[in-house]
Amino acid sequence: MISFEHARDRALQLVELAKAAGADAADAVATGSASESVGVRLGALEDVERSEDESVGLRVFVGNRSASTGGSDFSGSALSEMADRAVAMARHAPEDRYAALAPPERLAQGPFEDFDLIDRSELAPETLRERALEVEDAARAIDGVSNSNGATAGYGRSTVALATSNGFAAAYGATSHFLSASMIAGEGDHMQRDYEARSARHCADLPDCAWVGSEAGKRSVARLNPVPLPSGTMPVVFDPRVGGSLIGHLLGAMSGMAAARRSTWLLDRLEEEIFPSAIRILDDPHRQRGLRSRPFDGEGLATSPRALVEHGRVTGWLTNMASANQLGIEPTGHAVRGASGAPGISATNVLLEPGTCTPDDLIGDIADGVFVTELIGQGVNAVTGDYSRAAAGFRIRGGKLAEPVAEFTIAGNLVTMFAALTAADDISFDRSVNVPTLRIDGMTIAGE
Repeated sequence: MISFEHARDRALQLVELAKAAGADAADAVATGSASESVGVRLGALEDVERSEDESVGLRVFVGNRSASTGGSDFSGSALSEMADRAVAMARHAPEDRYAALAPPERLAQGPFEDFDLIDRSELAPETLRERALEVEDAARAIDGVSNSNGATAGYGRSTVALATSNGFAAAYGATSHFLSASMIAGEGDHMQRDYEARSARHCADLPDCAWVGSEAGKRSVARLNPVPLPSGTMPVVFDPRVGGSLIGHLLGAMSGMAAARRSTWLLDRLEEEIFPSAIRILDDPHRQRGLRSRPFDGEGLATSPRALVEHGRVTGWLTNMASANQLGIEPTGHAVRGASGAPGISATNVLLEPGTCTPDDLIGDIADGVFVTELIGQGVNAVTGDYSRAAAGFRIRGGKLAEPVAEFTIAGNLVTMFAALTAADDISFDRSVNVPTLRIDGMTIAGE
């Protein structure tokens, strides 16, 4: 796979070629990734996959016009052709007075901390196979598991480099390890499926293989014989593995591009107390071994931790340079860049801080409600905040989890939902968006 130095040099070379072709300014990204995974099913090897990918992307500016292109050929002739093509495209593009490189005084300055994102040990295929088998064996050992969709163990590493024509050039890398299992419980028309999956930068941070498999098996068996849920209004409690999607909707609404287009339900609400005052949500790009940690953003700006929600209020938009210029605000260092296209916007390692009660306490006073473990579909209106998702989970009766329920819809509006949100204390750091168990009262249920 491409090294840090090679990736940085190729990005710099592409920038210089663009300037030679007539670009007034340019930035380029070079990426490389390699991964290997081993899958097993019913105790037998099912597949071994190995992939390697290298790509470059170029964005050029000719006056106020810009264009982007990408490719996977790192040869000098291919890079030269890419630069010529991008400049020719830019000359025919519409003018955009907002898109621009970050000014030199805003560019991040090295040396950069690596945040311990690289695990120096690489697992051999034989080891990955043993780990996948251990995961599946533990899952199939759960009473009630009748079949297996398989278990997988894998390893990957990646490199990303960015160079700009106004003085920035740097690269960083990361590794990833993952385990997953998907199990089937029951027979015939009564079969149910569920899964467990975990990933981490370092193998040592993953849970035991047997735990991952056991969780997948237990979750599948627990879903057997679901019953309908009656329609009405009731409290909804979200398992952490699905609760993060609620915060994902908030992050989308905080996008500076959405604000500039006036297509977000947060418009004109930045001064309002959207959440209860106890709710605090953080974004930390510098988290050690974080799944989305990064020393600089996709335009070369420095990254820094910040509160996204403080005292119940959203603290401002997340921007790249184009949206910051359009909104007339400071850039926030949230640009992300792929091998093609203009920079987008993304948060990094997000945490909704835990509350003070246990999950059992959180549901203890619910006479009749639902605990959601699965959400289906994408029924969220980004402009109005209207929310409607198909779901499955467990009935809550007398403050306890009861029978499994399925084929119902939960609905509301994100503004009123967030205002009614309560968090438990069971936080863990195994996702890019980490939340504890969450409760929202007064949601609408469409069931039988």
